[in-house]
Amino acid sequence: MSMPQRTPMQHRPGVPAPRPVGRPMPASALARPVPAAHPAAVPVGRQAPVPQPRAAVSFLTVAEVAALMRVSKMTVYRLVHGGELSAVRVGRSFRVPERAVHDYLRDAYTDIA
Repeated sequence: MSMPQRTPMQHRPGVPAPRPVGRPMPASALARPVPAAHPAAVPVGRQAPVPQPRAAVSFLTVAEVAALMRVSKMTVYRLVHGGELSAVRVGRSFRVPERAVHDYLRDAYTDIA
């Protein structure tokens, strides 16, 4: 038994023709302007402004903080919700600055004599 041959689609009245895939792009869309921070945007003979370096802030997840402090994740959540440990909410989770964890542990020392 042989397979029936497919014929090219013919336009039928009342049925929309298939749409072409994609859309044509104008030539101006291909020529993009150079961003101002790019070295090519600085005129020749001028010095480009040097951006100030930012202090690197590393964030930890609640699980990482719990492992670092050797407590449960629930304890970390209690500290965050109680305001004792600063955190940033990202979506539905929290990120704790590493510096905040070290500051909390430094201030949590007690003198037992």
